[in-house]
Amino acid sequence: MSEKQRQVTCLADRGALVLAACLLFLVFPFNSRTSAPRPARYSLKANTLRAFQSYVAERDARAQNSLTAGNFLWVDDLGKKERKEAYAQLQRGEVVLRRVAMGAESPNNELSGGMIHDWRGIVFIPGAKLNEVLQVLKDYNHHSSYYAPDVQQSRIESREGNHYQIFYRFRRTKVVTVVLNSEHGVDYFRDSTTKAHSRSTALRIAEVDDPGGPKEKEKQPGDDNGFLWRMETWWRMEEKDGGVYVQNEVVSLTRDIPTGLIWLIGPFITSIPEESLEFTLAATRKAVLVMTP
Repeated sequence: MSEKQRQVTCLADRGALVLAACLLFLVFPFNSRTSAPRPARYSLKANTLRAFQSYVAERDARAQNSLTAGNFLWVDDLGKKERKEAYAQLQRGEVVLRRVAMGAESPNNELSGGMIHDWRGIVFIPGAKLNEVLQVLKDYNHHSSYYAPDVQQSRIESREGNHYQIFYRFRRTKVVTVVLNSEHGVDYFRDSTTKAHSRSTALRIAEVDDPGGPKEKEKQPGDDNGFLWRMETWWRMEEKDGGVYVQNEVVSLTRDIPTGLIWLIGPFITSIPEESLEFTLAATRKAVLVMTP
């Protein structure tokens, strides 16, 4: 190895060590008395929750308006050129994503202590029928198979007509592994013979300590590492063009990032909602295609 190559390797290794150290500090701050790492705790503040609820209310209003007076799919709101490019991507089997808002870009200025992540995406499933897509989405007892490894456990806890109460155990690994137990309320609506939508709210999200181990227990919701405090989801499905367009928008609330580490940690934290949405849509496409004749 040349001297120049050794210098480049040294710098790369040093950068990796700095990143790892910052992540370790962020997730496991040191106890000043013992110098031993301990889990960080972040409390969801009342003003942060109010700001998130206000944002969700605005989002619900926009969604309702588009159901009655706007375009059913968000890609149809794009300009002519961008819309054409998006549909071409969808026909190639790609997931098309857009960030609606995140962090300080959200319209509410009372968000101190938390971050709003608002992503929407869409995928096209060729040859599929609307009822086939709905069958997969409502098959919550098997979502741990369709959406593995992100969903470790899934089940229907109760059902009344088109209202479902479901349980998910999420697992996400990116440098650190986070396991969350969550309960959701989901309502389905049939808009026409070719259109349907659903609305889901996370009723409870609890981070799990020592998952699968002898000391497994849930942390108090809202008083934990703050990886996911709230999650709201909007699905839309439209059958046309010889298949079904499946659209999903997820608005989530997490803790914020220390100012001094935004430039370094920010991309890491904010990439998770985008990656999770892309994975969910791609997995839905795959699950429906498997059952499509």
